[in-house]
Amino acid sequence: MKELRILYLYPDILELYGDFGNIQVLQYRLEQRGIKSTVVPYSIGDTHPDFNDYDLVFAGGGADQEQGILAEDLLKYKDNIKKAIKNGVFFLLICGSYQLFGKYYKGVEGNIIPGLEIFNYYTEALADRKKRCIGNIVINTNLNGKETKIIGFENHGGQTFNIDTPFGNVLFGNGNKFGDKTEGFFLDNVIATYLHGPLLSKNPELTDYIIKHCLDRKYNDDFILEPLNDEFEKKCRKQLLDRFLTN
Repeated sequence: MKELRILYLYPDILELYGDFGNIQVLQYRLEQRGIKSTVVPYSIGDTHPDFNDYDLVFAGGGADQEQGILAEDLLKYKDNIKKAIKNGVFFLLICGSYQLFGKYYKGVEGNIIPGLEIFNYYTEALADRKKRCIGNIVINTNLNGKETKIIGFENHGGQTFNIDTPFGNVLFGNGNKFGDKTEGFFLDNVIATYLHGPLLSKNPELTDYIIKHCLDRKYNDDFILEPLNDEFEKKCRKQLLDRFLTN
């Protein structure tokens, strides 16, 4: 039986807005295809993980306080994480964890939370705590040459700058900062985004893109995923897209 191993970072700290649902959706779509999924949680004080032992690394969102708590712990794995990304391990990073993989996060009070500096972007919060990018969001991205609309929910005061390769173009909502035309950060094996929701429950095509990428890499093959019955998800997506994108 084929298997994907998933490292779930700080589930007790980074779990805003149902981010654990992303793990549940991944497991469901794998199991429906007869593929085993092994999810290993890691948090502060646990045995040190080797990120290269996994096919997918997932981390959710957290507020400034939570990010400050775990940032020092995460920095211990900087070199190991860099190696894993170079080796093709897939990383899905939501909101707070997205920010931590950049140069730094500057909080409302001017405090600096150092990032892993794996990517060149950085994030700074607005001085006014009441000013946040909040609401539904739709972006358009390219998955294996196919234009795909991605639906999510954003809630972030941090404004992220210096993005060279965004996850997608904003069709509705804000994105990396107020009124931005782009959202998130995207490499072949890294998706970092502000989209909660949970993200994957609203976007089966994105879930399958991640699954296929991991299977292709692990088994050195162009894996063909068995189609699943997504009629219910398609109807939900159509309603949401019609509501958000129709003036």
